[in-house]
Amino acid sequence: MQKHVSGKSDYVKDLVEYIALSLVDDPSSVQVSQERNGNRIRLELHVAKEDMGRIIGKGGRVANAIRVLLRVTSARDGRQVTLDVVEPNS
Repeated sequence: MQKHVSGKSDYVKDLVEYIALSLVDDPSSVQVSQERNGNRIRLELHVAKEDMGRIIGKGGRVANAIRVLLRVTSARDGRQVTLDVVEPNS
Protein backbone atom coordinates (compact mmCIF):
# COMPACT_ATOMS: atom_id res chain seq x y z
CA MET A 1 0.00 0.00 0.00
CA GLN A 2 1.31 3.39 -0.88
CA LYS A 3 1.42 6.13 1.72
CA HIS A 4 0.25 9.43 0.34
CA VAL A 5 1.51 12.87 1.27
CA SER A 6 -1.14 14.71 3.26
CA GLY A 7 -3.13 17.21 1.26
CA LYS A 8 -6.62 18.12 0.12
CA SER A 9 -7.19 14.65 -1.32
CA ASP A 10 -6.47 12.96 2.01
CA TYR A 11 -9.52 14.26 3.82
CA VAL A 12 -11.21 10.85 3.49
CA LYS A 13 -8.22 9.16 5.11
CA ASP A 14 -8.23 11.76 7.88
CA LEU A 15 -11.97 11.27 8.36
CA VAL A 16 -11.60 7.50 8.83
CA GLU A 17 -8.71 8.02 11.22
CA TYR A 18 -10.68 10.57 13.25
CA ILE A 19 -13.72 8.29 13.52
CA ALA A 20 -11.62 5.24 14.43
CA LEU A 21 -9.68 7.15 17.08
CA SER A 22 -12.98 8.23 18.61
CA LEU A 23 -14.25 4.65 18.86
CA VAL A 24 -11.30 2.53 20.00
CA ASP A 25 -9.77 1.92 23.42
CA ASP A 26 -6.22 1.69 22.01
CA PRO A 27 -5.65 4.73 19.77
CA SER A 28 -1.98 3.88 19.27
CA SER A 29 -2.98 0.84 17.20
CA VAL A 30 -5.07 2.79 14.68
CA GLN A 31 -3.48 2.94 11.24
CA VAL A 32 -5.09 3.97 7.98
CA SER A 33 -3.31 3.25 4.73
CA GLN A 34 -4.36 4.57 1.35
CA GLU A 35 -3.96 3.33 -2.20
CA ARG A 36 -4.98 5.49 -5.14
CA ASN A 37 -5.80 4.42 -8.66
CA GLY A 38 -7.19 7.30 -10.69
CA ASN A 39 -10.50 8.36 -9.15
CA ARG A 40 -10.60 5.32 -6.89
CA ILE A 41 -9.24 5.36 -3.38
CA ARG A 42 -8.90 2.21 -1.29
CA LEU A 43 -8.46 2.64 2.44
CA GLU A 44 -7.37 -0.05 4.87
CA LEU A 45 -8.12 0.44 8.55
CA HIS A 46 -5.99 -1.46 11.06
CA VAL A 47 -6.97 -1.55 14.74
CA ALA A 48 -6.17 -3.72 17.75
CA LYS A 49 -7.95 -7.07 17.88
CA GLU A 50 -9.83 -5.96 21.00
CA ASP A 51 -11.25 -2.95 19.13
CA MET A 52 -12.52 -4.81 16.05
CA GLY A 53 -16.02 -5.11 17.52
CA ARG A 54 -16.21 -1.38 18.15
CA ILE A 55 -15.23 -0.57 14.57
CA ILE A 56 -17.42 -3.17 12.89
CA GLY A 57 -20.40 -2.83 15.21
CA LYS A 58 -23.38 -5.11 15.62
CA GLY A 59 -24.19 -6.57 12.24
CA GLY A 60 -21.56 -4.36 10.61
CA ARG A 61 -23.56 -1.20 11.24
CA VAL A 62 -20.68 1.01 12.38
CA ALA A 63 -18.42 0.00 9.48
CA ASN A 64 -21.25 0.50 7.01
CA ALA A 65 -22.02 3.93 8.50
CA ILE A 66 -18.38 4.92 8.02
CA ARG A 67 -18.57 3.71 4.41
CA VAL A 68 -21.70 5.81 3.81
CA LEU A 69 -19.93 8.90 5.15
CA LEU A 70 -16.98 8.21 2.86
CA ARG A 71 -19.24 7.72 -0.14
CA VAL A 72 -21.07 11.00 0.51
CA THR A 73 -17.95 13.08 1.16
CA SER A 74 -16.05 11.70 -1.83
CA ALA A 75 -18.95 11.92 -4.30
CA ARG A 76 -18.65 15.69 -4.52
CA ASP A 77 -15.14 15.21 -5.96
CA GLY A 78 -16.24 12.46 -8.32
CA ARG A 79 -14.23 9.79 -6.49
CA GLN A 80 -15.00 6.29 -5.34
CA VAL A 81 -13.75 5.31 -1.92
CA THR A 82 -13.73 1.82 -0.44
CA LEU A 83 -12.92 0.94 3.14
CA ASP A 84 -11.56 -2.41 4.30
CA VAL A 85 -11.27 -3.14 7.99
CA VAL A 86 -8.26 -5.44 8.22
CA GLU A 87 -8.29 -8.15 10.84
CA PRO A 88 -5.13 -8.13 12.96
CA ASN A 89 -2.82 -11.14 12.79
CA SER A 90 -2.35 -11.57 16.52
